[in-house]
Amino acid sequence: MDIEQFRKAGYQAVDRICEYYYTLQNRSVIPKVEPGYLKNYIPPCAPEAGEDFQLIADDYQNFILPGLTHWQHPSFFAYFPTACTFEGMIGDLYSSSACNPGFNWSSSPACTELEVTMMDWAAQLLGLSPVFLNSSAIGGGVIQTSASDSALLVVVAARSLYQRNHAEAKLEDLVIYTSTQTHSLGVKAGLVLGLQVRAINVKLEDEFSLRGDTLKAALKEDAKLGKRPFILIATVGTTSSGAIDNLPEIQEVAREHPDLWVHIDAAWAGVALSCPENRGKLYLRETNDFADSFCTNFHKWGLVNFDFSALWVRDRSNLVDALEVTPVFLRSKQDDSGMAIDYRNWHLGLGRRFRSLKLWFVLRSFGAEGFRKHIRRAIELNNLFAGLISESKILSLVTPSSFALSVFRLVPAGVQDDLSLEALNELNRSLFGRLSARQDIMLTQTNLNGIFCIRLVVGAVRTDEQHVRNAYDVVAEEAEGVLQAWHQTTATPSD
Repeated sequence: MDIEQFRKAGYQAVDRICEYYYTLQNRSVIPKVEPGYLKNYIPPCAPEAGEDFQLIADDYQNFILPGLTHWQHPSFFAYFPTACTFEGMIGDLYSSSACNPGFNWSSSPACTELEVTMMDWAAQLLGLSPVFLNSSAIGGGVIQTSASDSALLVVVAARSLYQRNHAEAKLEDLVIYTSTQTHSLGVKAGLVLGLQVRAINVKLEDEFSLRGDTLKAALKEDAKLGKRPFILIATVGTTSSGAIDNLPEIQEVAREHPDLWVHIDAAWAGVALSCPENRGKLYLRETNDFADSFCTNFHKWGLVNFDFSALWVRDRSNLVDALEVTPVFLRSKQDDSGMAIDYRNWHLGLGRRFRSLKLWFVLRSFGAEGFRKHIRRAIELNNLFAGLISESKILSLVTPSSFALSVFRLVPAGVQDDLSLEALNELNRSLFGRLSARQDIMLTQTNLNGIFCIRLVVGAVRTDEQHVRNAYDVVAEEAEGVLQAWHQTTATPSD
C-alpha cells in the first residue's frame, strides 16, 4: 500500500466507523454468533499471495463486525465501561503512525516527555498530592496496560523493598494481602511471583469494606505463624459491589506496620476523584497521606481508549531499585545525566507505546470541566436506576448504590422471610438467565458473601436517561416473568 492507497483506505475506514456509530443504538448489544463461527469465513492458513485491500476491509464489515460485543452501546451495562471517544481514536491513530518503542528518552524524546506531563495533568485532575507528581522528582506517574499490570509491578517493588530491609526474610513467608472483594489481580500477582495471597474476609454489614480491626487481627495472626505480609492491595470501588475499603482505619493500622506497602486499586472509581464532591467518600486525603501507590484506569470510565492504566508511586526509587537493568546498548548521555525519566525502569517490559497522546487529545478536547461533567452524568443516571429499584415491590438493592454502579436482586414481596437464601439465589439465577438471553441489553452477575446478585453500571458516553429507564423496564419485565413461573411451580393443587 502506497501513500495514496493509504489515504483512500483511511477515508473509507473513517466513513465506516462513523456509520457504525450512527447505527450503534439500532444494533444488538450482544452478537448473534456461536463459538467457532469465524472458522467458517477465515481459512486456517495465511494466503501465499497478498490480497486486494478492499476485500480485506469488506471482510471486516461482513465477518468481524457481526461478532463484536458492542461495549459502547448505550444499553451496555455490564462489567465496567470501556472508554471510547473519537479524540482517543485520533490519538491512537497518530500514535500508530509514528511507531516507536519509547523505552528511554533518546529513543523518542516526545514519547517520554509527554507522558511525564500527562501523568502530572491527570494527578492534578484527581487531586493527588504533589509528591505523586513527576515534577516532584520524588514520586511520579507512569502509564501501564491494566490495573493488573500495575498491581503486579508494585508487588515486585514492595517485595524488593521488604527484602532489602529484611535480608533474613524467606520468600516462602512473604504474603500479599487482599480482601475477598479485591479484584483477581491480587491473586494473579501471587501466581506469577510464586507468593502467598491472603484474602481477608469482609462483611455485608460493613458494606464489604475492609476495616482496620479486621486487618489488625490478620496481621497479628500471621505474625504468630511467622508469616510476613509486605503489601496490602486496598480497593476503592470494588468490582463486585463498588465497596470502598476503610482507608482511615487502615491508615491507623499502617502506622504500626511501616513495612506494609499500601497500594490503592481504584481502577474503576478513581477517576471520580476529578469531582471534588466525591473526594471525601473516596478517601482522597488518606490516599495522599499514606498510600505508597495508587492506580486508576482512564480506559474504563475516564474517556481514554483502551489501554491506559495510570499508576502513581510515592517514591519512584522503589520502582527503579527493583527493576533497573541497564545494558550498555541502552545507555545514552541524556539518561545517564539523570535529566530525563527512563520509563523502561518503571514497568516490567522494555518497549512501550506512545499512549500519552490519547490522554493529551482527550483532556484538551473535553477540558477538566467536560471530564467532570461526564463523571457526574453517569452518577446521576445510576441514581435514577437505583431510585427505580428502591420503589419496586419485587426488586431490591443489595448494597447502597456506589457512584455509577448498582447491585440488586429479585425479592418476592411478602415471602422473603419464608424463602431460604439458596431459594432466593435460584430465583435470581433464573432472572439473570433471562436477561442474558436477551441481545438488546447486557448486565453481569456477582456473588456477595453467598448472595447471588445482578450488577448494572453506567458509563458509556452515549447512554442517556431513556436507556436507563428502558434497562429498568427490561429487568422488571423479566423479574415478573420469573415470579409468574415460580408461582406456577409452587402453587398448591386444588382438591
